[in-house]
Amino acid sequence: MPTPEFILSLREKIGHDPLWMPGVTAVVFNEVGQVLLCRRSDNGAWTPITGIVDPGEEPAVTAVREAEEEAGVVIQVEGLASVKANPPQTFPNGDQAQFLDLTFRCRYVSGEARVNDEESTDMMWADLDDLPPMNDRMLDRLRSASSFSGRTWFSLDGLDT
Repeated sequence: MPTPEFILSLREKIGHDPLWMPGVTAVVFNEVGQVLLCRRSDNGAWTPITGIVDPGEEPAVTAVREAEEEAGVVIQVEGLASVKANPPQTFPNGDQAQFLDLTFRCRYVSGEARVNDEESTDMMWADLDDLPPMNDRMLDRLRSASSFSGRTWFSLDGLDT
């Protein structure tokens, strides 16, 4: 995955130190209830459409932009399904980051789903009961979007209630 220019600029100043970044997941459903998945070029994993929010960009706009850039499809954001802080991670080059994921339930509008940039090697529409292997974080995002009732799911881990 190409690293956005604003992150490269930050890395020049902070080196490998931890960086907190907002990211989005666009869980896109078509008219028959299938979900759009892409196979990532960096690790071969199947995921919904994901991306980093550019400085000053609205997160829902990021979801729309990423769907067009990665898959060549036009989507409509229907709602914010979940908000979750991912665990910290260290990339192979030593960069440390932690992402705040905003998962949006989205509706397919138009376009032919296809590999549209270098971030993916394959695209597919999948039935929710016949998904390719995916990690638990991605499955959680799919579950939150597929069961979205109009109320956003928030993790309460770490709160003393």
